[in-house]
Amino acid sequence: MIQHISRISCSAAIVGLAVPLLLSAPSSAQAPAAGNTCSIQAKDKKLAGAALNSFMTKCQKDAQSDCNKQAAEKKLSGAAKTSFTKKCVSDQVGT
Repeated sequence: MIQHISRISCSAAIVGLAVPLLLSAPSSAQAPAAGNTCSIQAKDKKLAGAALNSFMTKCQKDAQSDCNKQAAEKKLSGAAKTSFTKKCVSDQVGT
């Protein structure tokens, strides 16, 4: 009986430690793959001039919208939201 309780306690402790680690892992939208930033996409497409400006403007607006949604989901406000959004957009745009 004591061994059974000990196993349950140990399992509960492992789950208790694992959940916060999973929740703190960054989402893929916050940290895009290295080859998926706006800047790299523009270079891959060999954009220049007005096409580059248009692409980067749209990409930055899309990133801003996506990051604002993420901040809302995380219930961030004030300086925390500003900081999160700034880094998120920078990571997605590739600046």
